[in-house]
Amino acid sequence: MTKVLLKVLMQVLMKKRALRVAAAIGLTIGAWPAAAASAPEKPAEALYLQLRRVGLDPARVYQVRGASLDRSAVHISLEDGTIAFTQDVMGRITGAFFAGDGEVLLTPPSTVERSSMSLFTGMAILEEHFATAYFRFNDDAAAELRPDLRATDNQKEFVENWGATAQNLANADAMRLLLTFSRMLPVTGTTSAEQADQAEPDAKDRFLHARLQGTKLGVFDVYFDSTAGEQVQAGQAKTADHHGDLYYNVWTSFSPTDPSTAHNGSAQTKLERPVPENERGHESQIEVRRYTITTEVRPPKDIHARARLQCDVREGGARMLLFELSRFLQIESVTLEGQPVEFIHNPAVEGTELSRRGNDVVAVMLPRLARAGQKLDLEFVYGGEVLAEAGSGLLYVGARGTWYPNRGMAMADFDLEFDYPQDWTLVATGKPTPVSPAVPLAMMAVKANGQQTSRWVSERPIPLAGFNLGKYRMVTTQAGDVTVETYATTGVERDFPAPPVEVVEPPSGATTPGRRELIVPDRPSPVQNEVTVGAAAARAIQYYAERFGPYPYSQLALTQMPGRDSQGWPGLVFLSSYAFLNQQEREQLHYEPYKILLQQSIPAHETAHQWWGDLISWNSYRDQWFSEGLANYCAMMMLQEKNPAGFREIMGIYRRDLVKKNEDGMSAMDAGPVTLGPRLLSSRFPQGYEAILYGRGTWLFHMLRTMLKDAAMQQASRKGQSSGTDEPFVRALRKIRERYEGKAISTRELLDVFAEDLPPALRYEGKSSLDWFLEGWINGTALPRLELKAVKFTAKGAGSGASGTVVSGTIVTGTIMQKDAPQDLVTSVPVYAVIAGKQPVLLGRVFADGEESSFRLPAPAGTNKIVLDPNETILTSPK
Repeated sequence: MTKVLLKVLMQVLMKKRALRVAAAIGLTIGAWPAAAASAPEKPAEALYLQLRRVGLDPARVYQVRGASLDRSAVHISLEDGTIAFTQDVMGRITGAFFAGDGEVLLTPPSTVERSSMSLFTGMAILEEHFATAYFRFNDDAAAELRPDLRATDNQKEFVENWGATAQNLANADAMRLLLTFSRMLPVTGTTSAEQADQAEPDAKDRFLHARLQGTKLGVFDVYFDSTAGEQVQAGQAKTADHHGDLYYNVWTSFSPTDPSTAHNGSAQTKLERPVPENERGHESQIEVRRYTITTEVRPPKDIHARARLQCDVREGGARMLLFELSRFLQIESVTLEGQPVEFIHNPAVEGTELSRRGNDVVAVMLPRLARAGQKLDLEFVYGGEVLAEAGSGLLYVGARGTWYPNRGMAMADFDLEFDYPQDWTLVATGKPTPVSPAVPLAMMAVKANGQQTSRWVSERPIPLAGFNLGKYRMVTTQAGDVTVETYATTGVERDFPAPPVEVVEPPSGATTPGRRELIVPDRPSPVQNEVTVGAAAARAIQYYAERFGPYPYSQLALTQMPGRDSQGWPGLVFLSSYAFLNQQEREQLHYEPYKILLQQSIPAHETAHQWWGDLISWNSYRDQWFSEGLANYCAMMMLQEKNPAGFREIMGIYRRDLVKKNEDGMSAMDAGPVTLGPRLLSSRFPQGYEAILYGRGTWLFHMLRTMLKDAAMQQASRKGQSSGTDEPFVRALRKIRERYEGKAISTRELLDVFAEDLPPALRYEGKSSLDWFLEGWINGTALPRLELKAVKFTAKGAGSGASGTVVSGTIVTGTIMQKDAPQDLVTSVPVYAVIAGKQPVLLGRVFADGEESSFRLPAPAGTNKIVLDPNETILTSPK
């Protein structure tokens, strides 16, 4: 009887304890604070500060056992430990800190994502125990954990141990949570229906961030964000071992509901570039239709600007908008329809892509929820040191972040006006336009203070705008109806390498002793070579226009920029000082021949971006590769026609760079496929982005071009029509230009155009599709080795041909071995016959599917040998 009574008493006590725990949590979930006596002057800022400073609540510390949080592909279990929830923010729990034994399980859905996860963690599936975890959420995560919580007696000690850590970690997600809770801030002058709509967060908006201290992997992050283009992500901030730079390594990122990421890794999300990372998924709600920006430029460092953004609301419900802006620019005011609105300038997380662009996030608070179809007229006033002086009348423009507030690359109209000193020359995107009807275009408006004013208006919607400033001299070149203006200075930047001093020894055998002569080469003067540079760009415009359709703008401005990198804007190119060197100057700097060829191709590469990247942009970060790969390949096409040997040398360098080992013994090819885009830039592969997007990306287009050309040659109806401006590859690019100009394109859409007229020889399994190329080569990383075995020649019987002539030949059979490649890799391999005294003859293309693939092909009489891909048109491993 005593045992039964004790058992009953224990059950009662446990129920009472559970009720106390449930009551404590229930009071804070969905509860609303009483109205404050007076609302803060800046409610959004007050809410933001509260979110970034929120601490643990000593009254909400519990023992937890057997609890779990499930978000799509993310499973987090709290096996045993202590958890403390945060204090209320707007009557809600938004975070928790856990210490004890927990585990996270995350299974990437595709081969690409599993390979990426394995690269950084050593495991294709993330399965890691953790000792501590900081959670941040905007939903009912606390309520989900409630059934597995029990009271504890160490509340005070736990908060003393972990309270400061938790409060420091709160800052990272404050902006993301502000997006959720800003819609709940009070609004004056609203109807009861509007107030009810704003009383709760959007039910479709669910966010969870877990910062975990793994037992093996160290500190890492797992995210679930229902509003993001790719809802699940895991990654880690990491310093490169041999360079010291901080990177954010994205281990995996995917959308579980998107079949393109779940199966072949080619995402087709709405995520644009470069959307502020805290607002992924919100970018399509509101679009900027027109920018009108007036900027005072104060060399060598400062600008002061007023930017008017005319926006269209496509989808209602947003209360807060996020923009990117350089971290070196400070906002003075933001107005909506002429009325001041709140704004918050939030620093980017170090190591992220946004931080590497030199930008921060600016949040703008709307007075009420945006309505679909609404027009918004925003104006930003800002200024700061976004320029950097480099010497010789050169400035770094844009190296310190984006100079105007934007919501990512999206087509818009631009009207730009600049005030700047008279002894400087400014060039911008758009077409020069009179500042006012009273001022002729040939004359810049000159103010009483000695400043001059110029105005530039875009001729069509463009994805982004820029300007360059220097003490330039200008020359013009014509490319048909297009004017090419080249701007260069008399000198190069201060840190430009000086050519070595040359020592000339006296002639041997001279009757009188001679003296050594020292020859000090002059520093390069880009202005002396600007005619050559302009002519190179003009030739590129004509070459591309003949193949891809007219140049998109009325003019192209090439402007010298300090540094090694170049950058293309619509109608404007920043050209590295290195692009202005002549042959002698490059040789004096002891550049290898292939580097000289690459520098000479820079104008053609950047000019190609006027079509690929500016006229047609990419749909998501996974499609960004096409812009760099295709622009670079277009420049290589020009080189191939002019200098075939130089073309082969550069393509060979790209091939070798992919297999070259870094300090950790890893090859660049291991960084991942081209579809990972900016994710290729990581602590494991600081040079991975360039090697993959430029190197492999160029090779992919070369493979595609040669496959189409070879296959077309096999069709009698195409003979004599597969070269120059009418070859299949060029015809497809013209179609792409016609259909997608002014739009963004995905990798899938790109390949679908190429597949429309796919020759039978490239129809794997009889399908008019390039899925095999997408899955194996674009989403792959392999550089296979191809070999022949068991080749046999069988004479064909003589007989009468269609014209009555006697014909004979050979039947060739054999097997293609595809080594160092995945089992499912499919490669279209050109097979050639070798006949004594003649050039190799293309017999046809054979699909190498897996490790061994047999073939049977007719060959001309006299064939005594078979070779695979003698022209090296496939990205195989170096021989």
